[in-house]
Amino acid sequence: MADNNKIRLQKFLSEAGVASRRKAETMIENGEVKVNGVKARIGDCVDPKKDTVTVKGKKIMRETVMRYILLNKPRGFVTTNHDEMGRKCVAELVSDINERVYPVGRLDRNSEGALLMTNDGEFANAMMHPSHHVPKTYRVTVRPSVNEDQLTKLATGVDIDGRMTAPADVRVVTKEEGRVVLEIVLYEGRNREIRRMCEAVELEVARLRRIAIGNLKLGMLQQGQWRDLTEQEVDKLFSAAGIKRQKNGSKR
Repeated sequence: MADNNKIRLQKFLSEAGVASRRKAETMIENGEVKVNGVKARIGDCVDPKKDTVTVKGKKIMRETVMRYILLNKPRGFVTTNHDEMGRKCVAELVSDINERVYPVGRLDRNSEGALLMTNDGEFANAMMHPSHHVPKTYRVTVRPSVNEDQLTKLATGVDIDGRMTAPADVRVVTKEEGRVVLEIVLYEGRNREIRRMCEAVELEVARLRRIAIGNLKLGMLQQGQWRDLTEQEVDKLFSAAGIKRQKNGSKR
């Protein structure tokens, strides 16, 4: 008879705020995770109330308070909690939070703006999974100028590594001598996508700032600062991913 209390190990690790499910799978494959002292394998299930899970020897407890953070990421920070090269990490900007939160998706080191952080693995998965298409809005300063052909290619799709990018919403915000500010809404999340799209149409990106995720706007939040999302904001983001939020007493 099946044990209804058991859940997938990577789900447990994501709910404990250790890492996203995908990252947790990598940690399991690398032998960093043990269950009751035995090296874990992909596919293992655990009972959070009975089993002891350790990562690199440290015991992991499932979080009871869920945090949903909006951070205004400055340039120069990598979107990770730890960096082997010693670069500044976004975790330093939320070090005053009691719960251990991790980034949802990424912004590259030279990009800035809206970044979600959470210890809710279900929420992170809903925001990042390619099938959910949560739109993300960017303000992009490009040089030297832009023509209609370039705008059309950015909107309809360009070839990156043999695969066309998904259609995007593109409009000109301001146009000056030697620089143009574009607003680009993406519906997929490939690595460094906007920079590579612009490179494909021979535009230089001078500044890249994410200003919204779904209906959640960065607003007046200052660089390097963070705030908790409201319950309504979290609900709307789940809805944008096409998922009905499962609420319980542990959710913040």
